[in-house]
Amino acid sequence: MKITVASGKGGTGKTTVAVNLAALAAGEINGVAYVDCDVEEPDGHLSLNPRIASESDARVPVPVVDEDRCTHCGDCARACRFNALLAAKNKVIIFEELCHGCGACSIVCPEDAISETTRAIGVVKQGHTNDMTYLGGVLNVGEHMATPLVARVKEDITSEISLAVIDASPGTSCPVIEAVRDTDYVILVTEPTPFGLSDLTLAVEMTRKLDVPFGVVINRAMNTTNELDDYLKRENIDILARIPLRRDIAETVSRGNMLLDENPEIREIFQSLFESIAPK
Repeated sequence: MKITVASGKGGTGKTTVAVNLAALAAGEINGVAYVDCDVEEPDGHLSLNPRIASESDARVPVPVVDEDRCTHCGDCARACRFNALLAAKNKVIIFEELCHGCGACSIVCPEDAISETTRAIGVVKQGHTNDMTYLGGVLNVGEHMATPLVARVKEDITSEISLAVIDASPGTSCPVIEAVRDTDYVILVTEPTPFGLSDLTLAVEMTRKLDVPFGVVINRAMNTTNELDDYLKRENIDILARIPLRRDIAETVSRGNMLLDENPEIREIFQSLFESIAPK
């Protein structure tokens, strides 16, 4: 089972929910993995402290032009929807950072002058922490195309893993969609603020478009009802858990410590959350 923890905006406590849920699940069942797909700003390792066993480059295909065969007809540049090729008078210029590796340029080339090589966009890490597997990716500095790296990280979720808790990046952009795609359930983490509600509505729309079951965890929850509660009731969205707004919880998270280890009340909240979505 693959569970993605996502949020409409940053700072809602998404990673806090993901690491604590994975840690609790690892104490209940075998074969749990925490999968950090927030490849632009991975931070789950700060709480889990995994022992990294291996690292490998994540690579994507890019075109190479054989200028001896190229007639500079411009078909490749016209076929590229991402403007990754510029057909000048005597040379084809390739902007590798814009290339999505679709291969259209090599298909349309009438002279078979375009082949492919690869370039590294980031690093994929594998390791262990306590009773769980750690998987994650780190995008190279200056690289803007995170989606292929997210897909590469998810490839390491093997059949030996019975439950994968996938920590997606915040928002509703392409890397988030890749993290959510082909998963069994989505936990949307939000906060009871106008910004939290606004971005949650976008995340709900995205998840519904992808046709993945989901529920909501309200972090920094207060005792009073507000517009967020009204929205969730109106849209018939399940509230999976409420994590209260308290200073001691904020201090534990700010130190990089696990809530499960320092707060029995919060452990009970995550126990209930796990039981509501655990594989049967």
